[in-house]
Amino acid sequence: MAPTSTQWHPGSWRSHPAAQQPTWPDDESLKAVEATLAGLPPLVFAGEARRLRSSLAEVAAGRAFLLQAGDCAESFHESSADQIRDKLKVILQMAVTLIYASGVPVVKVGRIAGQFAKPRSSPTETIGDVTLESFRGHLVNSEEFNAAARRPDPHRMLDAYHQSTATLNLLRAFTKGGFADLSQVHAWNQEFVVSSGEGRRYEAIAEEIDRALRFMAACGIDLDAEGPLHSVDFYTSHEALILPYEQALTRRDSLTGDPYACSAHMLWIGDRTRQIDGAHVEFLSGVGNPIGIKIGPSADPEEIADLCGRLDPTMSPGRITVITRFGAGKVAAHLPALIDAIGSAGHPVIWACDPMHGNTYSSGNGVKTRNFDDIATELSEFFAVHRSKGTWPGGVHVELTGDNVTECLGGTDAIVEGDLGVNYTSICDPRLNARQALDLSFRVAEFLRS
Repeated sequence: MAPTSTQWHPGSWRSHPAAQQPTWPDDESLKAVEATLAGLPPLVFAGEARRLRSSLAEVAAGRAFLLQAGDCAESFHESSADQIRDKLKVILQMAVTLIYASGVPVVKVGRIAGQFAKPRSSPTETIGDVTLESFRGHLVNSEEFNAAARRPDPHRMLDAYHQSTATLNLLRAFTKGGFADLSQVHAWNQEFVVSSGEGRRYEAIAEEIDRALRFMAACGIDLDAEGPLHSVDFYTSHEALILPYEQALTRRDSLTGDPYACSAHMLWIGDRTRQIDGAHVEFLSGVGNPIGIKIGPSADPEEIADLCGRLDPTMSPGRITVITRFGAGKVAAHLPALIDAIGSAGHPVIWACDPMHGNTYSSGNGVKTRNFDDIATELSEFFAVHRSKGTWPGGVHVELTGDNVTECLGGTDAIVEGDLGVNYTSICDPRLNARQALDLSFRVAEFLRS
């Protein structure tokens, strides 16, 4: 059940200060779009969100692991079936690697079918002597640097809804229609990965899985009757940033009467929008979805414990995932106090590590990038702190693509700064390519095994 109060309703956030909202140029157009969205079918269903919350409760108890992965910011220009399939392939490969190493189920949550908006450090961007509104993701405006493109357009929310619908339809077909069958484990190894060292390591695991399936069949086990071998549960998530969109897609569950944000199964609140008296916290406090909280180095541990209480006063396992994003070399200085404060308050949270955002910097030619070694280092530090505290390092949260991009430095590809211009297609922050993502999953698998 959602931790609602008698004062909460889907629009109660409007009486609170709302950070990171665009200045819509036309209130009437915005209201018309909100009304249209409110009349459309939900993107996801309350029962699915409850099922995810139940699976996340197993993560909170140390009996499962969370893999949350996908684009930094989805693009209206990258929505082909092949691109969606290839992204899913990478996530399935990573999940198999982690399950094989840890022996626990992996809960698979994509940053997909809704991750169209991004917070900005400044409301404007200046190039030369021209200052325009910052690009806030395709749900709001366009990345092109001209006045018309940067003007917030509420009709983009409808475009985001329809693209999310198409993406979800394809994901459901892939995950329930045979593509995610464990017998297809070799087929998930993409062409440009299979010949790499990571691809060969993955193929070895795939062969072991094949051998195990043949053994089970030889023992008389009816593999066709084992549903989990033939399909997977795959959930969607995004940052609940643009509140008119989230409110318009909020629905009352027909079974329980509880409100759910039906734009995604899981929503998270960003490091820039987690003010305890702010509009984003007010909105998320009333919906029944599982909620993530992004935490950076500026966070005060006691304030975060209070925030957990605001979002989950009933202390329900699976409700809150704390996603830390400190940066390599900073985890030991911040994470232990956070674990102590939240643990002392009694909140059964999931601890997940986002090793991407704290390690972003501009290269010598001004292009945003991340170094694979920094990403791996932050993960190593995250696991080390939890090992010392006796707490369960419950998940990872990474930005990746199935495309063969050159956006993050290092990894077995040994991408260097001069390679960044070869295939840099992200409209916001740099992502791991499939080889780097699979390499990272093997690193995480080793941490779990130890």
